[in-house]
Amino acid sequence: MSVTTVPSVTTALTTPKTVIPAPARKQHARGDDNAWTRLIEAVQESGQYPTRSEAERVTRIVLSALGGHVIGDERVDLARALPEEAARVVASQIPVTRRLTAAEFVDSVAARIEGATPATARWDVSSVLSVLPPLVGDDLVTRVLAQLPAGYALLFGRADLSPAS
Repeated sequence: MSVTTVPSVTTALTTPKTVIPAPARKQHARGDDNAWTRLIEAVQESGQYPTRSEAERVTRIVLSALGGHVIGDERVDLARALPEEAARVVASQIPVTRRLTAAEFVDSVAARIEGATPATARWDVSSVLSVLPPLVGDDLVTRVLAQLPAGYALLFGRADLSPAS
């Protein structure tokens, strides 16, 4: 006995003809185990750190400091755009109660790094933050900078074109 199947008319009518593709995922998407490694390598190259370990330590310190200063949708979007490990560092921070100027931010990072001076801390901060725009996108960086006091743009490797106060 042979069985012949006939396509259902209702299936043919209810199946969509157009499939909308899912948005393209960036290379550093959540499932990408190498995204954190690539971030650390970019920081190591940017800051000319002799070891991956030193670049990772500085990255964690700077991102944790930044995490307390970025709030709202920008914080959520930043965490989504970063590699999973970096996102955890940013998102785990309690929002600060007082926004720091860029110079105070650098000083706060210097206080977290043994033996750091304001000059070395500025190097560390810039080495980490300047690799973020290509990673998370210029639009998101612009939104993050809009939340922060004047002076932070330089730390992200951008010209600070805001009027002096």
